[in-house]
Order: sequence, then structure tokens, then C-alpha cells
Amino acid sequence: MAGEHVLIVVQNLPVPLDRRVWLECRALKDAGYEVSVICPKGPGDPAYEELEGVHLYKYAPPRQAKGLAGYAWEFAYCWVRTALLSLKVRRRRRFQALQACNPPDTYWALARLWRPFGVRFVFDHHDLNPEVFRSRFGEPATVAGRLQLRALLWLERRTFRAAHQVIATNASYQNIAVERGGVPRELTTVVRSGPDTTVMRPGPQVPELRRGREHLLVWLGIMGPQDGVDVVLRVAEQVVHRHGRDDVGFALLGFGDCLEDLKRLAAELDLEEHVEFTGRVGPTEIARYFSSATAGLSPDPFSPLNDVSTMNKTMEYMAFGLPVVAYRLTETAVTAGECAVYADPDDLDGFVKELIQLLDDPARRAALGAAGRRRAETVLDWRPQAEAYVAVYDSIFRSQASRQ
Repeated sequence: MAGEHVLIVVQNLPVPLDRRVWLECRALKDAGYEVSVICPKGPGDPAYEELEGVHLYKYAPPRQAKGLAGYAWEFAYCWVRTALLSLKVRRRRRFQALQACNPPDTYWALARLWRPFGVRFVFDHHDLNPEVFRSRFGEPATVAGRLQLRALLWLERRTFRAAHQVIATNASYQNIAVERGGVPRELTTVVRSGPDTTVMRPGPQVPELRRGREHLLVWLGIMGPQDGVDVVLRVAEQVVHRHGRDDVGFALLGFGDCLEDLKRLAAELDLEEHVEFTGRVGPTEIARYFSSATAGLSPDPFSPLNDVSTMNKTMEYMAFGLPVVAYRLTETAVTAGECAVYADPDDLDGFVKELIQLLDDPARRAALGAAGRRRAETVLDWRPQAEAYVAVYDSIFRSQASRQ
């Protein structure tokens, strides 16, 4: 059924910086679909551009949200800007499917508005917003907190109920769609955010990134309150000061609400000479750092969200042949299998112990890195994920055509 037009809506990251969404766009384009995207602008982005045949419509992002009122304003602002741009997309060419990538769980309302025009709704489930709330604030003990959590659960249910198909990033998310969302399992599909191993692969080392040290340890991601990035600095403090490892440096690649707080914490812990904050990075910079690193760090703290979420950074470390040191969370262990070194969740001393032992065992590092690369190529790679993803749209449009 190639030739149909799919509109993809993203709020939390611009495209193509959102790697998963960009891979989805390219998969649909390669399958013959026309693809448009609505998302916020990144620095220097135009309001419209066509990139590799994908039409990108972008709006100025809102100011950084603070507090409940701030988040409500952000969601409302982005929703209205997205709705207006969807009219602009429609004027260029009618679209037959709308895909919303959360957070937030608000675009079911936009899908409802377009449904009378024959537009099918696909929910690409990136985040568990009720679990984000519980992970950041704990189980609510106040009336206000319980109301906020109830509102998030209501929005999630409305999203599930509006969707014609649900795409889940792993089996844990799929089970939540079925058990909590009431979605028939046959209307759900697991599409992991697998790395494109033809692109994500070890390249030439850049020794200067190690800044004169033997080892470089890397962390990649969005620096939000629920992401536990401060744990990386606690690990660095123990490695450098407690174990006296002046031969180890750390590079934290990414940005987010907590970046400035993390820089201040690094200064308080006397780590400024050992920790580099790169800020926002693209594929080229990531490849340079990962190709020059000794290991990748995944010390994601246990939380209702982290335990059932797939960490993209873990898969990307493996694609670059890096051994991984991680806390043994449910989906992290599913992702890395036997290709990582694990510590019990939130056991900082245990994590540091495993890391130090790995640093001092080059043969083990090489074996884990090679095994991780093989697993990335044979199990986690984006190619089979892309086939599953495109099959969702093929199925939607076949069933739609059969009713006409």
C-alpha cells in the first residue's frame, strides 16, 4: 500500500536528532510512503525543510517548563502549534495516518479531530508517563499528587483507546498496553530502538579525546531528574579519589534539565579535571567518542520507569563494540544479555568494583566488546525492527482498503 502519506508528531526532541523517529521516517520512505514530521526546532533549524525526502515542519520550542503550571503551558503550547502545522501539512497533501510519539500523552485528541477525515492513529509508545511521575516524585501521598497521577493515567488510557495500532519499544511496554491500556495484543507490535549497525560501528580512535589518560568511560543520554546521571559522577568520585585512578577520564555526552546542576556537582566532587560535559552531540561526535572509549556506563538507578525501559545508550555502546557496565535492571538485562558486566541495582560500591576489575582486564574487555557487537548485529539491529515497523502501516492500509 505504498504511496500513502504518514504524518509523525514528536514533542520532546527535534528530528533528525531523535534517532528512533528518524530511522522510522527513513524506513517508511524506503518502503514507498510519503512522510512528514511535526516537531520543535533545534538550534538553527528552519521552520520547514525537506531532508532525504522527509518533510520536516518545526515550531519554536516553548520556554523550559517549571512546576505543574509550566508543564501544562508547555503541553498546551506544543499541542496548538502542532495542530496548526497539521493543517499546513494537509494543505500540501492529504495524510492517511497520524503517528504520535510520547511524551506527552495528549495527541490522541488531535487524532480524534482528524479521524472523521479517514486518518488512522498509530501510537508510538516511547515513555511510561505514570512511571516517570512515580520515579521522580515517589508514590503520591497528597491529594494533589494523587490527582496528577490519576490525570496521567487517564491521558494514557485515552491514548491507548484512540489508537488503531500501538507500537511498543519492548515487551514490558507491550504488556502495559495490553494489561493496563486494554489494547488487544494483536493490535500491538514491538519495535525496538535498535541501532543501525551499518552506520554505528567502531571507527578510528581519536586519542586526544582521552586527554592523556589510558581509559575513557562514556555515558550518553538526556540529563533529566529521573535519569540518575548524578550516579555517573558518584562512580567517577570513587574511581578517581577512592581508588586513586588518575588514568581514567569520563565523558558525559548529552544535555537536559540537569546539565548545569551536574556541572556544579562535578566541581563540588573535585572532578573537573576528569569529567567532560560535551553538551548536545550528533552522530559524528558520538562515533568519535565511542570509538575512543574503553567502556560504556549504564548505571541507571532502579525505578518503576527504568526497570522496564530499554536504554538506547546500552545498545549503542554494544554497536560500537564497547563493553558495558550496568545495573541489572529487567530490560537492561534483556538488551545486553551476557555481553555486559552487572552490579545489583543501586549498589554503587558493587558497580565500581566491577568497573575497576574490567579496566584491569583487557582480554575480558575485548571479549565482551566483540560479543556485544555480534549481538547488536544479529539481535538488536534496526533492520528487522524496520520491517516490523513498516508492516504496521502495510497492515493498516490493507485493512482500510478492504473496507472500501
